[in-house]
Amino acid sequence: MDFNALYHANFKLLDDAVTDWSTLVRHLEGLKKDAEDGMHKAANKANWAGVNAQVSKEFIGKTAGEFGDAHTQATTIRNILRDTRNELKTYHQQLTDAVARGRNKNLTVVGAGDGAFTVMGSTRPDWSSDPSGRTSTTDQKDVDDLRDEIQGILGKATESDNTAKTVLMAVVDQTRMGFSDAAYENRDTAAAAVKKADELAKLAKKDPDDLTVEEFDRLNAGLRQYHDDPLFAERFTTGLGAKKTLEFWAGVADPMVAPDLTRERREEFDQLQKSLGLTLATATRSDTPAMARWKHEVIELGDQQVGHRGNVIGFQVMSNLMRVGDYDDAFMTEYGERLMATERKRTHDGTYGAWQQMASDPYLNRMGGDTGWDPLSGYLKGLSNSPDAATEFFNDDFIPKGGDHKHAVSNFTYLFEERDWPQALKSDFSGDGSDDGRNNLASALEAATTGHPAGELPTPDTAPHNKEQAKLFNAIVSSIGDDPERLTDHAFMADSIGQIASEYLPDINRATTDVSRDSEDWKQIEKLYPIAGTDSEVHHRDVSQFLFAVAQDPRGYAAVEVGQQTYMSKLMEYHLDPDLPADQRFSQDPETTVKYIAQRSGEVSGVLGLGRQEEIAKPAGEKDHDYDYSVSQRKNWISGGVGTVVGVGTSFIATPWVGAAAGGGAGTVTSVVLERVFKDAEGHALENAADEMGSRWQAGLEKNNEYVALGAQKAAERHHLANSDDIGTWSREGARQGYINAESILRGQAPGSRTTS
Repeated sequence: MDFNALYHANFKLLDDAVTDWSTLVRHLEGLKKDAEDGMHKAANKANWAGVNAQVSKEFIGKTAGEFGDAHTQATTIRNILRDTRNELKTYHQQLTDAVARGRNKNLTVVGAGDGAFTVMGSTRPDWSSDPSGRTSTTDQKDVDDLRDEIQGILGKATESDNTAKTVLMAVVDQTRMGFSDAAYENRDTAAAAVKKADELAKLAKKDPDDLTVEEFDRLNAGLRQYHDDPLFAERFTTGLGAKKTLEFWAGVADPMVAPDLTRERREEFDQLQKSLGLTLATATRSDTPAMARWKHEVIELGDQQVGHRGNVIGFQVMSNLMRVGDYDDAFMTEYGERLMATERKRTHDGTYGAWQQMASDPYLNRMGGDTGWDPLSGYLKGLSNSPDAATEFFNDDFIPKGGDHKHAVSNFTYLFEERDWPQALKSDFSGDGSDDGRNNLASALEAATTGHPAGELPTPDTAPHNKEQAKLFNAIVSSIGDDPERLTDHAFMADSIGQIASEYLPDINRATTDVSRDSEDWKQIEKLYPIAGTDSEVHHRDVSQFLFAVAQDPRGYAAVEVGQQTYMSKLMEYHLDPDLPADQRFSQDPETTVKYIAQRSGEVSGVLGLGRQEEIAKPAGEKDHDYDYSVSQRKNWISGGVGTVVGVGTSFIATPWVGAAAGGGAGTVTSVVLERVFKDAEGHALENAADEMGSRWQAGLEKNNEYVALGAQKAAERHHLANSDDIGTWSREGARQGYINAESILRGQAPGSRTTS
């Protein structure tokens, strides 16, 4: 900081800047509120359909978010400017006071240019910041004291000015377009994040075998504290560099490279891996040129050897750091393309297996699951947190059409049907096998088809299913429909596949009608089962086999059964509304509508019941109480208004209901039906009824009739219809016939009747 610049400082421009930014913050606060409370909430409540459902609603949500980010960035900039101005004013006053005290001692301070200054006595220079003269011993102490005080003030002012410049540039550079969501209450907080990033990057650059336990602890604690901080993450990641990032984790995780860390801190490796992965994920969402270089270099290093061993490549290391966090979609997509190119090369276009781990190879994953030797396992886990990237990945070609290949093979087909998966071990050193790779595949498919991260429920901002998502769901149903063992032989995948199915119930129910999409009658089916997004156009036979396979796992069964009872209830409530416009009605006759809904719902539940029965009949199969437990656990997903039970809020345009506890709030049609479903599960009602009747199938039929009738009657009561008893009778008749038809249809026969099992 130049002496003259601070001593003669005029803060009017800086004051005006702070005032202007404060005004902007206030205006953006109002715009943010208007965008969220008006535009965004209205968009979520609107009955979007077709292209509007897929584009307009999502665009409005993102636009509203931009107002929020603009407000956040403006607030951060205002706070940094305000803190810096206040500090510089303080240093200006300190400097002014120091010069005045020197003047009282006959000392004068004069700026010498280039930031230097000179302390002068009454007749000649006695000392300067670049000393060349001599001074008398009588006033030397005063000169020295004034010199030191002024240098201290200028040093602190310089630091204040420089840190402000650093953090302001870092905040602005975070996004190439739009606004950053990096929020800081003051300049010191942002500056501390940048400083900590530089400190930890320097540590991580060390050879892993030279890293001490104390340094490991500092890294672990720092990354754990700052992994969500955008400025820290970008600064740390780019400061470390792509090659050093890979070498760091490859070395730390390898006991042959870092034996002391393995001996003293092995139990902390999972936390370090998690914090490092989250830090890198945050960093990839930054648009700085340095981050762009880092992403490019990581991908380029993917198929190259990294670290101290000759058999560990970049993809193996980086994929394990992707198991947590929300990585940039474009980075995930390009990374996946190059990873699959390496997979093709190593497997000779999928002809042979690859990535088989030897006993001496290091465990690159320490977060549970497999050891991480197969890079696809970690990458697929990463995709489960990146829905858009996952959708694009699975629809991409693994083997393009051309040459010896008459048909293209998608990444989905290769991974789900054809890949020779390596025999993986668990990362807990137990020596037991791990199914983590295929399980991560199922989670990634869940994200890819639903549009939200796996293990979560859709929110009001989740867009309706688009063409690519619907295409992938169709492929999943067709694949399992052709060969159910693709799922039943890997039952651990059924929880994700079941959740997927529960979010495509409009498509599934449409398929059960067997109405040709080219016929005039199809228009009525579209009215009966409205879909906001793209219809996946799944086929009846495939759907039946698919549901039968899903239901042979308690978690898969629970997801679809609870979802179907929810969807049935919503359909009844929607179609029995006397105010529903005539051109939106399936039929002007309520009996026809109720029976049609009930019969298709009964068929879905009937197929699920047969799948449950199939599993329970196996000698080592799951039992009734396992199924009841899984059904009851679905209640935990929707308690407290977490979200929808199933994804009908994003694909069922009748009355969007995302966000209500128990799928619609206490006392609604849906909540009443679900309350009965959960109560029966907790009391093992189906198992008890099966024991009394001597037939699990018959007991399932009766229970389903109860649920459908309850939903229909409650819907009638909600709309104050006088014939609720008739509606209950119609719904029972329809549900019974659908449940009876399920087995015949499942076996590929025409719908028939049966009464025993």
